[in-house]
Amino acid sequence: MVDPTAGVPAYRDLAEHDQVEVLRRVALTGAAHFGLQVRDLTLVLHGYNTTFRLDAGDGRRVALRVNTNSHSTLENIAAQQAWCQAITAQTDVRVPDPLAAPDGSLVVAVDTIEVGAPVTVVANSWLEGDDVVRCSAEQAHALGRAMGTLHVHSATWSRTHGACFPVFDEPLFGDEDLLGDHPSLTGASTDLVEEAQRRCRAAFSSAGAAASAIALHADLHGGNLKWHQGALAVFDFDDSGLGVPALDLAVATFYLRDGTPDAVAVESALRVGYAGVTPLPDVDDDAFEGLVAARQLLLANSLLASTTSTLRSEAESYLDVTVQRLDRFLDTGRFTLAPEVGPQ
Repeated sequence: MVDPTAGVPAYRDLAEHDQVEVLRRVALTGAAHFGLQVRDLTLVLHGYNTTFRLDAGDGRRVALRVNTNSHSTLENIAAQQAWCQAITAQTDVRVPDPLAAPDGSLVVAVDTIEVGAPVTVVANSWLEGDDVVRCSAEQAHALGRAMGTLHVHSATWSRTHGACFPVFDEPLFGDEDLLGDHPSLTGASTDLVEEAQRRCRAAFSSAGAAASAIALHADLHGGNLKWHQGALAVFDFDDSGLGVPALDLAVATFYLRDGTPDAVAVESALRVGYAGVTPLPDVDDDAFEGLVAARQLLLANSLLASTTSTLRSEAESYLDVTVQRLDRFLDTGRFTLAPEVGPQ
């Protein structure tokens, strides 16, 4: 019997252009499963996952996401898409509406020789607007309101049969720990990362003891937000899971702590927007800072595990940045992305 994978390069070893071409074929196959006639297919982002904009023959514009690095199971994706449907129907938060295949399924799996396993594809309505990238105070306030609304909704939303979320009760969200014994870390750096993990795990325990877990977006930053005609939209629910509300707030806060002159005002606007919908999570300062710092651990660990060519090339340098940021967090008790300023 002939092995169909013989001589086929592994996906993770391909250059970026070749990875995109593999995933373009996956996207086209996925589009056919969703009953979409493709007039044009444009790459939007090749990163953690890969997104294409599909212009359909009937005039619709669709976002096709190919889950290249995602750890989401079919059941997880079913939960993500079902939640988006419920948010669209039951709240005023603008999210991409899932498209169903003719058989009613919200996710399709495409066999992919280069990957060596089926790759999942989802289709959602296209959101107009510009990526936020970095929130202004106005956008952060809108994000806070959207987050609060999602939390209120998810606290009472009943998941459909066959849909489930992962549980986020520790810093790496259940992923394999690639940081602990990474060869690039020296003895001192290894000890530092271990101490940061210990402190962040304690923060998860403290926050978890004070609140019940609900469905969270868990990745609310500017790259997953659109701004159109003064209104915010939220997308990319691939990282959704069950966790305490403070975790969502901490993840968003992580990206706002950039040391720019308006950073404090922007972070305050996020909290004011949230509190306008529902009370802020009851979590002490030390636990909250631990949740913020945990995002740094998760991102560094995810880069080390990535199969995406450009992300893999950045993993080593990002590990150095991670050590520097965590060192400052352990020293000051507060996490920030701001570059350290030396003596004048």
